[in-house]
Amino acid sequence: MRPRVLIADDEVRLAEALRQGLERHGYDCTVVHDGVTALAKAKAGGFDLILLDLMLPGLSGYRVLESLRAAEVDTPVLMLTAKDGEYDEADAFDLGVDDYVTKPFSTVVLLARMSSLLRRRTDAAPVQTIGSLRLEPRRHRCWVDDVEVPLTAREYAVLAYLAERVDEPVRKQELLDEVWEEPDLDPNSVEVCVVQLRKKIGAARIQTVRGVGYRLTELMP
Repeated sequence: MRPRVLIADDEVRLAEALRQGLERHGYDCTVVHDGVTALAKAKAGGFDLILLDLMLPGLSGYRVLESLRAAEVDTPVLMLTAKDGEYDEADAFDLGVDDYVTKPFSTVVLLARMSSLLRRRTDAAPVQTIGSLRLEPRRHRCWVDDVEVPLTAREYAVLAYLAERVDEPVRKQELLDEVWEEPDLDPNSVEVCVVQLRKKIGAARIQTVRGVGYRLTELMP
């Protein structure tokens, strides 16, 4: 069965080119050109992935994303952004975007990002428990001692990656390669994310492995 993709972009020629290119690679695409229609289609469900332009008429992609996550629609969202956009990527991650690409982008990069998001969704287990820490991959939700902890999409992705290798050291570069998928990014990006995670789930859960990276541990009661 072909993955169903919703493309929401007000640049008609770009959206049509995207549709044609993705359908040649085996995707089933639906195209809309404004935020109101995008939100209605996405809420109706049936899509495996949403390509969402940030600057849509009627309702910005930023607001569409906010409304989807508030309605607990967990369909992966890949944001399409312009370098001079009104909002930045940090805002989008805070609202629950799964990944983004900056215009202009290559088809190769877009396909790789889409494949990664779909793979994560397919491989996700219903619930993962590590001591008093619980993760729900399909909805990107986290609980500590039965209290839900709000995480950004990036924070959740880092935590989930560490959770897959619980009690094993994970290199910073590995996190850049596998979570950020940007190996040339400054490693400080990982450090900043880990600092925020420690504040939210408890500093003792994520240990620093000197000269290597980080390790998620199961705290004993």
